[in-house]
Amino acid sequence: MKIAVASGKGGTGKTTIATNLAVSLARAGQAVQYLDCDVEEPNGHIFLKPHIDCVEEVTVGVPEVDEAKCTGCGRCGQLCQYSAILCIQKHVMTFEQLCHSCGGCMAICPESAIMEKQRRIGVAEYGAGYGVVFGHGRLDIGAIQTPALIRHVKRHAKDDAIVILDAPPGTSCPVIEAVKGVDFVLLVTEPTPFGLNDLELAVGMIRALGLPFAVIINRCDMGDNAVAQYCRREGIDVAMEIPNQRKIAEAYSRGRMMVEVAPEYAGQFHGLYHRICGRPVVRRSRGLCHGDREVSERGGDDL
Repeated sequence: MKIAVASGKGGTGKTTIATNLAVSLARAGQAVQYLDCDVEEPNGHIFLKPHIDCVEEVTVGVPEVDEAKCTGCGRCGQLCQYSAILCIQKHVMTFEQLCHSCGGCMAICPESAIMEKQRRIGVAEYGAGYGVVFGHGRLDIGAIQTPALIRHVKRHAKDDAIVILDAPPGTSCPVIEAVKGVDFVLLVTEPTPFGLNDLELAVGMIRALGLPFAVIINRCDMGDNAVAQYCRREGIDVAMEIPNQRKIAEAYSRGRMMVEVAPEYAGQFHGLYHRICGRPVVRRSRGLCHGDREVSERGGDDL
C-alpha cells in the first residue's frame, strides 16, 4: 500500500500527518517506510530524527556539444522548449540549469555532435528512525529538476512495506510526480478561505489523475465551516478531523511527534489506515462502478 499525503498549500500540517501516521503504524507492528518527496524543503527528518546510513548523489543528463562535429544547423535550439540550448552564428550555447533532460537535442542532431554528461541536482539520504524506514531528497540550490529527484527517491520505495509519501504542497509538476502511481491520497487542509481555495485545486488535480482520496481537516475548530460544507457538497469523505491543541502545537515547535504528547491519536491513525485498506479498489473515471453503485465524477471515495 502506497499512501501519499498532499495538500493544496503549505502549512496545513501535511508532514505532521505523514510522520505520525508512519510512526503509529510502525508501533502497531507494521513495516513502514516514510519518503519525504518535498525535496525543495524536506522537514520530515526533524520529527523522525533518522540515523542516515546511505547518501546518494543524484544527477541528470545534460547536453555537451562537440563543436568539431557541429555544423550550426540550429535544429537543437528549435526543438528545445526551455531554451536550454541555442545556436547563435554557428556557435552552440548550452544552459544546463534550464535543461529538463529530455534528450531531444541529441536525438535530432544530424551530425551526432551532442553527447550527454551528468550534472548534479541534489542528494538522496536513507536511514531509519522511530522504527520507520526513512528516505528523502535534498535539491541543490539553483537546481530546478525537482521531479527528477522525486523520481529517484520513489525508486527506493519498498514492496514489502507500507509506504507513506510526503508530497510537496500545491498542484504543480512536483506534486503530480509524487502522487503518481500511489494507491490512495490523503489531502490535508485547514478550515480557512485559503485552505478551501487550495483544497478545491488539489481535489481537481487528484480527480484528473483518477486516484482515490479523502480529506483530513487539521485545526478543525478554527476558521469556518466552509471546508466541511464543500466536502459534503462534493461527496468527499472527511477521514479525520484534528482540533487545534496547544500541546500538539508545542510538540511541533520542538520537533516532537504528535502521538508522543497525544497518544490517543495513534489509534486513530491506525484505524484510518485500516479503513483505507478496506475500501474497494477504485480508480476515478466516468461510469466506474464502486461496489453496486456508480461513483459520481464529483465525489471522493468513501472510506
